[in-house]
Amino acid sequence: MHSRLRRSCEPGCRGLTAQPPRRSQRSLCNGDVTPFMVFEKKKIEYHKSRNPELYRESCQPQGQMGNSKSHPGQERSSRFLPTEQAEVNRLFDALSLEKLGSSASPRSFSLQALKGHVGDALPPEMVTRLFEGMRRVDGSGKAKGPSERVSQEQFTASMSHLLKGTAEEKSLVILNMISASGGPVKARDVHKFTEDLVGSVVHVLNYRRQLRGWSQKPPPGSPSRVQVLAAQLCSEMRLQGGGKLLGPQWLDRDCDRAVLEDWVFRAHHVATFLSLVIHQGFLLLRSSLELATLVPERQVDPQREFASILDVLSVIYINSHLPQERRLRWRLLFATELHGNSFAQLCGRIAHGGPCLVLLEDCDGHVFGGFASCSWEVKPQFQGDDRCFLFSISPSMAVYTCTGYNDHYMYLNQGQQTIPNGLGMGGQHGYFGLWIDVDFGKGHSKAKPTCTTYGSPQLSAQEDFQFQKMEVWVVGDAPKAEPVRKTRSILDIDPEARALLEASGRGRHSEGLREVPDEQ
Repeated sequence: MHSRLRRSCEPGCRGLTAQPPRRSQRSLCNGDVTPFMVFEKKKIEYHKSRNPELYRESCQPQGQMGNSKSHPGQERSSRFLPTEQAEVNRLFDALSLEKLGSSASPRSFSLQALKGHVGDALPPEMVTRLFEGMRRVDGSGKAKGPSERVSQEQFTASMSHLLKGTAEEKSLVILNMISASGGPVKARDVHKFTEDLVGSVVHVLNYRRQLRGWSQKPPPGSPSRVQVLAAQLCSEMRLQGGGKLLGPQWLDRDCDRAVLEDWVFRAHHVATFLSLVIHQGFLLLRSSLELATLVPERQVDPQREFASILDVLSVIYINSHLPQERRLRWRLLFATELHGNSFAQLCGRIAHGGPCLVLLEDCDGHVFGGFASCSWEVKPQFQGDDRCFLFSISPSMAVYTCTGYNDHYMYLNQGQQTIPNGLGMGGQHGYFGLWIDVDFGKGHSKAKPTCTTYGSPQLSAQEDFQFQKMEVWVVGDAPKAEPVRKTRSILDIDPEARALLEASGRGRHSEGLREVPDEQ
């Protein structure tokens, strides 16, 4: 649609004209005058008389605004608010302060200047990628090769594309960050770019002290979560011909701009991470970054710290799939390292505790779990709703949402003779997508081929598994405690019964043990 509008514009005019008339209407354009056309002409003349400056501005050629000179890059800065554009301009001014020879443009900056400004906030490889992406952007509208420096037009255009642009515009900058030619790239190059991007997220959050209590790295012996999350993001890509990037055999396939545009649209973390790198790395427009909902606050009793299964990347990934109102904070409810290997202890802590994440690490190193969208209740019926999901963190990251096949979202029971005792999510009795047995430390994940409720594969290394580490995190604000109803003793309610006991010589042995009632 945009291309049709652009084609209908007169050369040198910023305003968009009407679409070409349809075949049935073209006779009206050959000198015929209709009442509607007379009305439209009078309306234009009226607005022209009321706003002559605005009318002249909308019909000026690009780069002119009346008698004033246009600000470099203003065409690309239209998405920024005035205060935001002022901040973008200030950053460019700071970057372009280096001493230049007479042959260099006074309004541009070099890679060295950008690295000097960023310092250690970002890895050097990502700073170079960002610079290459910016200097290859055509900010002037003229066909020319990339220069060795970044002009103000290019800088403003790049920031507009990456922070506020469409998937098409973002994919253009990403392609420039990957390839010097601007043509199709190999899938392995996209994969390497994604690893650099994910690694830069961890780096800059740690440098700016924005981890919000989470660990920068996974526990020792775990696979690199940078590689795991990068692989997950790349798995969202649809290559030419419809194939997915699911293994080494796909790494030599070509990815053109259309593939990258579709990928940016599907894998929304790519755009989010690029914004984070710019906001925190360049210290630009940080007030617009929803960091609080991207990285939730970790709440653990300071006196009972422990080494969690989670790291900041796995938290960011899982948190992005939670309901919006549940993304601000995670509070530890249960951990085997702190509360022991007890199913009774688990039930006592999670019952009526609010929506939470259940997390396991089996003895083979697989990390997985599920999101319970409402408080757990000990009862023989299934519970929950279609906001629940299962997930995997290691060896691969994925989230599995409800299929609609059944409503077996959550199950928690104990002390029964004829039905299973334990905690389960998805599937059916004896065949759960995720099951933690009342014989604590044992469980199963059965899916042949997938769990009926969530469509998940087998999450554990073995169908019947053993685990030593388990964590439960309440997400969002804790549920409000229901007011406790104050009950009165039967002796206070019925004075005749009290008098009868006293007359019979039976003392009230609990008289001195009752709590003093609060004053009304």
